[in-house]
Amino acid sequence: MTETESIAYDVVVLGAGPVGENVADRTRAAGLSTAVVESELVGGECSYWACMPSKALLRPVIAQADARRLPGLAQAVQGPLDAPAVLARRNYFTSDWKDDGQVAWLDGIGADLYRGQGRLAGPRTVTVTGPDGTLTTLTARHAVAVATGTRAQLPPLPGLAEVKPWTSREATSAQETPGRLIVVGGGVVATEMATAWQALGSRVTLLVRGKGLLNRMEPFAGELVADALKEAGVDVRTGTSVRSVTRENGTVVAVTDAGDRIEADEILFATGRVPHTDDIGLDTVGLEPGSWLSVDDTLLVEGTDWLYAVGDVNHRALLTHQGKYQARIAGAVIAARASDTAVPDAPWSAYGATADHDAVPQVVFTDPEAAAVGLSLAEAEQAGHRVRAVDVEFSSVAGAGLYAEGYKGRARMVVDLDSETLRGVTFVGPGVGELIHSATVAVVGEVPISRLWHAVPSYPTLSEVWLRLLEAYRG
Repeated sequence: MTETESIAYDVVVLGAGPVGENVADRTRAAGLSTAVVESELVGGECSYWACMPSKALLRPVIAQADARRLPGLAQAVQGPLDAPAVLARRNYFTSDWKDDGQVAWLDGIGADLYRGQGRLAGPRTVTVTGPDGTLTTLTARHAVAVATGTRAQLPPLPGLAEVKPWTSREATSAQETPGRLIVVGGGVVATEMATAWQALGSRVTLLVRGKGLLNRMEPFAGELVADALKEAGVDVRTGTSVRSVTRENGTVVAVTDAGDRIEADEILFATGRVPHTDDIGLDTVGLEPGSWLSVDDTLLVEGTDWLYAVGDVNHRALLTHQGKYQARIAGAVIAARASDTAVPDAPWSAYGATADHDAVPQVVFTDPEAAAVGLSLAEAEQAGHRVRAVDVEFSSVAGAGLYAEGYKGRARMVVDLDSETLRGVTFVGPGVGELIHSATVAVVGEVPISRLWHAVPSYPTLSEVWLRLLEAYRG
């Protein structure tokens, strides 16, 4: 192994996914020299194996489902999706798993890219083992930011490695439609991939250990999504665990805890994520390899004054948009501290990721879509807030009937009875993903119900559900 001399920067970022890119963008905008270290593709999980490819797969599915609910159009779209065309479009949105464009973007902001495995080697020091074995040492005058994300967690089933199961990566990058697919899990990845591959021609069996789907949302969200998956042809089995998995002559055989034997061409495990921190040198700074990194609201790793953990790796909100939000906060904090500017410890300041606690938005791109922000009713009650849930059906909204025949959906707002502001909002139904930002603004802004009454929704749009919710609350 050849070692080069040490190179000094103001900031060193481990990981060049969207989160690491945004940290670098903010520190470079502040005039700080920045190095970015990446062991795979610049652009990270989101660009190549998560957000972008999954939504590229799902968009034609949702568009077709919407079209089939419209008289005058339904008969024209009754045939199957053109799976090769859908997969080709997906490939386009991943740039065919090439990162030239994102490398050019990093170069354009003046950040230096180092390809290879980056590891901490003590405070403010990172070593990079390049593809050719060359060892480069980077030192950071002000900060090191860890943005290495997560990877799929597989259950400890004997012989699972020999089965070569799918994780989220294979599910979003497969180049052919499996005839039969088993999906294990009941969360976002499981429901979205069951939706996509069933529509692309697979016979999907969804095995859910718990009682229902999307258990981090309001219960009705998982219920409506489960009903739609069943209607689409997915075999949904709740309260079911996988006891063993083998591959026999190319066929996957899964045996459940009830003794059922299920055969498929592929099996996808969407059973959680673990932090990508096992081989980044955490032990050299007194931290445990493979652990989540606990941070304060400035994204500073607890017990340090130089190490930041941003995005999934800190386990605050495992969502790309939330990680990018944290990156903007962390970049501002690093720049302020580098110039000896005071960083106030106050909620909703430019230097605190307050939204991670109270206002995290998320959209699940199933059919119907499920979108939520803030706290569910159960979460709000558990936190000790005095709240009331207000529910309405989208069938009460004229825009829903215009959107689709037989539109099925529900909305809930969780009202804090002491402040008469919103603690959380959930929408389920076709097209509701585009409604959730209005709810996010209401939650983040702590907009009183009395003022929301004057936010008049345009007629006839789905947004008129806001009026129905407020009317139901006022009585």
